[in-house]
Amino acid sequence: MFYLRLVRGYRVVDLGRWLLTSVAAAVVAAFLLRALGRALSDPPGAHSAPERLLWCLPPLLAVAWFAAVAARALPAQRAERIAGLRAAGAGPVRLRLLIAGEIALACAAGAVVSLLLFLVLRNNIAGPGLAPELGMGDPLPPAAPVALVALLPLVGGVAAVCAVPGRDALPQTRPAVTAAPFGLPRILLAGLLTFGGTLTELYALRPAAAEDPRPLQLPADLGHTNALLLGGWAAATLGAALLTGPLLAGVGRLLALGRPGARRLLAGRGLAALAPRLGTPLAVLALTLAVVLTAVRHWVAPGASGTGPLPAAEALLVIGCASAAVVARLTELRAARRPVGAALLRLGAAPRLLAAATLLRWALAGLVLLATGGLTAVLGAALLT
Repeated sequence: MFYLRLVRGYRVVDLGRWLLTSVAAAVVAAFLLRALGRALSDPPGAHSAPERLLWCLPPLLAVAWFAAVAARALPAQRAERIAGLRAAGAGPVRLRLLIAGEIALACAAGAVVSLLLFLVLRNNIAGPGLAPELGMGDPLPPAAPVALVALLPLVGGVAAVCAVPGRDALPQTRPAVTAAPFGLPRILLAGLLTFGGTLTELYALRPAAAEDPRPLQLPADLGHTNALLLGGWAAATLGAALLTGPLLAGVGRLLALGRPGARRLLAGRGLAALAPRLGTPLAVLALTLAVVLTAVRHWVAPGASGTGPLPAAEALLVIGCASAAVVARLTELRAARRPVGAALLRLGAAPRLLAAATLLRWALAGLVLLATGGLTAVLGAALLT
C-alpha cells in the first residue's frame, strides 16, 4: 500500500525509470525461463545446465547495474519525497530499504509478466518453432520457474541497497558534486593494467607465436583464442575503464589551466567536478559498445558462421541498460547542479555562455570515451583475429 501511494506522485522521470527496470527484468526473466525450457526439452548430455545459465549472467549483471544507478539517482531526483519520509521518522537504513523495495518491486513486476507469458505459451499455444524453447510436452517442476523469477527482485534489491550510501539518503542537502581528486594508487593501478595488458597482448600476437595452440573456445561463435591473449585484453580493458574517470578530471583541469575565459573555465571546472560520479557509467557504456561492435565485426566478416538470436538480444539488452544507466546518472547530476546554474544566471551569466560551456564539456568527454573505447575495440579486434 505504501508503494501504491508513492506511485500516485510519480512524474514522467519516475515512471520511465520504473518501466525501464521492469522491461529489463522481464527480458532477463525470459532468458532464464528459456534456459529452463531448453533444459527440459534437450536430451540428457546435449548441453550442460551451467553453460545455459552462464548465457544469462551478462544481462543479469546489466540489470543489476542499471538498478544500482537508478537507485542512486532517486534521492537527488525526488529530494522532497526523501525529506517527507525523513520527517515521518525514517532513518538512513529504512530509506535505503524503501528505495531498494521500489526497485525490487519493479523487477518483480517484469519477471512475473514473463512468467505468466511463459506459462500461457506452454499451454499448447506456442508453435513448433517455440516448443523446444519452452520445454513443451515435458513436466515443469513448480519450484524451478519460481526460483528463477525470484532471482531478479533479489538481485535488483541487493544492488540498490549497496548503491545508495547512508549519506545520500539524507535530505538535508542535495548530493554534492565535488571535484575530489582520484587517488594516486588507483591511477597507477589503472595505468599499469592498461600498459601491461596491451604489452601482453602485443607479445602474444608476435610473428613467432603464430603456431602457438589456441585452445580456448569463445562463446557466441567468436572463434578461438589463447589464455595469454585473453588475459592481456581483460587487463587492458579493466585498466581503460579505471582510467576513464581520472582522464575526464585531468582533461577538465588542463582546460582550466592558465588564464582561461569564462567558457573554458566553466567547462573545465564542470568536467573535473562531474568526473568522479560520471566516469564509471560512461566507461561501462563505452566499453560495452566497443565489445559489442567488435563481436559484430567478427560475425559479419566473410566466412564467419552465423549466430542465433540470443547473442544479439543479449547485446541489445546490455547496451540498453548501460545507456539507461548513463541517462539516470546525468539526470541525477543535473538535479544536483541546478542550483549552481541558477546562481550563475542570477549573477549575470548569459544562457548562451552556459550552453557553450556545456557543449565544450561534453565534446571533451566524448573524446576521452573515444580513446578508452577505441583502445578496447582495437585490442578486441586483435583478440578475435
